[in-house]
Amino acid sequence: MPVLDATEANVARDAVLSGWVSQGPQVLAFEQEFAALVGAPYACAVSNCTTALHLALLAVGIQPGDEVITASHSFIASANSIRYCGATPVFVDIDPATYNLDPDRVAEAITERTRAILAVHQMGMPCDLPALTALAKRHGIVLIEDAACAAGSQININGTWDAIGKPHGEIACFSFHPRKVITTGEGGMLTTASADFAQKFKLSRQHGMSVPDTVRHGSPQVIFEDYLSVGFNYRMTDMQAAIGRKQLERLPDIILRRRPLAARYADLLGNIEGLILPFEPKWARSNWQSYCVRLPDRVDQKAVMQSLLDQGIATRRGIMCAHREAPYRDEPLRHSLKESEHAQDHAILLPIYAQMTDDDLVRVADAVRAEING
Repeated sequence: MPVLDATEANVARDAVLSGWVSQGPQVLAFEQEFAALVGAPYACAVSNCTTALHLALLAVGIQPGDEVITASHSFIASANSIRYCGATPVFVDIDPATYNLDPDRVAEAITERTRAILAVHQMGMPCDLPALTALAKRHGIVLIEDAACAAGSQININGTWDAIGKPHGEIACFSFHPRKVITTGEGGMLTTASADFAQKFKLSRQHGMSVPDTVRHGSPQVIFEDYLSVGFNYRMTDMQAAIGRKQLERLPDIILRRRPLAARYADLLGNIEGLILPFEPKWARSNWQSYCVRLPDRVDQKAVMQSLLDQGIATRRGIMCAHREAPYRDEPLRHSLKESEHAQDHAILLPIYAQMTDDDLVRVADAVRAEING
């Protein structure tokens, strides 16, 4: 449930009345504020995280014939963005404790055609960036972070807590979809330490236009723009950016609310036999975008979800596996994905949102306990 009120409505209204409704001054301010928040030299706002992933892969030079290692156990956009470039997604299995890429499996999957690792911070839980960055460096390939769910998450690197989005790999990509911790309705962001990549993002998101609208319209001289490459219409609107700026102000408080909710769930659910709770490594601080529990194998996932729904408790299935969907189903798998498949088939995402009360949490926990014990 997004944390939105009249504050966001009013700034969106102000953007509408300003007369600048497409990519303009609000977008620029949102980029600057997001970059400052995560500790990145550059940020670029786009229409959604899928377009962010596409631009990231294009910027690092992914092309037909290349291979990109990623998780099947992720929203299908991760795999699709690789296909948009004509490249091949190579699916590897997850660590069943964190639901993130298993670095050992990634190492096994690297070939002479591997050009990048697309690592997902699944459900907001940081993946093992030190291991993955070391792998990428050793093999001369790039690391892109699919941080769609991870705004506000942190990782401890050499004793320092860094925000996800501070450059560790080459590029990180975020989503502001309504299911994320902060939202602009739709929207995405790329962060990077590379001025060259940042320039590529900003050209490509606006059809390769050499002069931004903000510069052209603000100039006292007539300027004719050029189109330097085949680009895309991946722009964010100023209404979205105005909302995003207010959401950024809320983000620290939202995280402060969500982390105790996850801790309380752990207290309430910890004594249910056979139920596996989420695991947060000591070096990670999740934003708890989702709270994923693994049901005992003897329990029917769909039946539990239906029973909870009948009681007014909405859940979601464990994260999908792209290799089971039509666009990827017929491609031969090079590696076992048994942990990914088991997670999809036996995990459910329980409700977690900043406005939840303790009574809400107890009600959900009691219902889950009754289903498993029943």
